Amino acid sequence: MLAVSDEVAAHLWTDDAVRFRPDLVAGCGDVPFDLIAWLSAVTEAPVVFVPGNHDPDLSGYRQTRRGLVLRAGFPVESPWPAGAINVDGRVVDVAGLRVAGLGGSRRYGSGPNQYTERQQARRARRLVARAHRQRPRAPVDLIIAHAALAGVGDSDDQAHQGFDAFRYLVSALQPRLFLHGHVAPAGGSIEHRVGLTRVVNVFDHQVLDLDSPIAPTAGR
Repeated sequence: MLAVSDEVAAHLWTDDAVRFRPDLVAGCGDVPFDLIAWLSAVTEAPVVFVPGNHDPDLSGYRQTRRGLVLRAGFPVESPWPAGAINVDGRVVDVAGLRVAGLGGSRRYGSGPNQYTERQQARRARRLVARAHRQRPRAPVDLIIAHAALAGVGDSDDQAHQGFDAFRYLVSALQPRLFLHGHVAPAGGSIEHRVGLTRVVNVFDHQVLDLDSPIAPTAGR
C-alpha cells in the first residue's frame, strides 16, 4: 500500500512512483487531486481517499457502489479524479480489503472539512452504524482519516489536535490499520498501537504492508 498525505515528496510526481508497485493507494487528505490522478495512472492501482482541511468542500456529492457520482440525485462529473473513491463517511470493499474513512480536522476557522468534536462524533457513529448494517460481523481492515486520534501522535494546537471520536471508531470497528496525516512528525514515532490496531502517521508518504511493521527505509 502506498499512503500519501499533506506535503508529498517531489519524486512521487515522476515515474519513480512505479517502483512501489502498490496494490492500493490511500490518500489521507490535503493531497493535490492532480497527484491522486497521477498515482492512479502510473501505478494502475485503485485509489481511496478522504478530504483534508485544505481540500475543497466535497459535501453534497454521493458516490454509488458502481462509481457513479451524484449530486442532488443527478449524475455529475466528480470534482476529484475519475476512478478514485472518496471514502469519507463510507465503507467500501477494494483491493481485497474492507476500508472505512473519515476526513477533516478539528475546527479552527471557517474553511471546509473542519469539525467540532461533537460533529465528528456524530459522523463516527453513523459510519459505525453503516458498517454494521452492511455486513454485521465482517471486520474492517483499514480506516483512513486526515486527523489523528486524540492523544495518539497529535499536537497541542487546536488545528492539529486529534479526535476522541476516532478512539471510539477504532474501538467499535477494530481495524488492523488506522492511517492519518495532518500532523508533521517532529522527531517522534510515526507508529503507535491502540489495542490491536496499528496507527500510522503517513505525513508525506509511507509504503506499508498491512500485516508487517514499517520497513526502516519506508517513507521520507
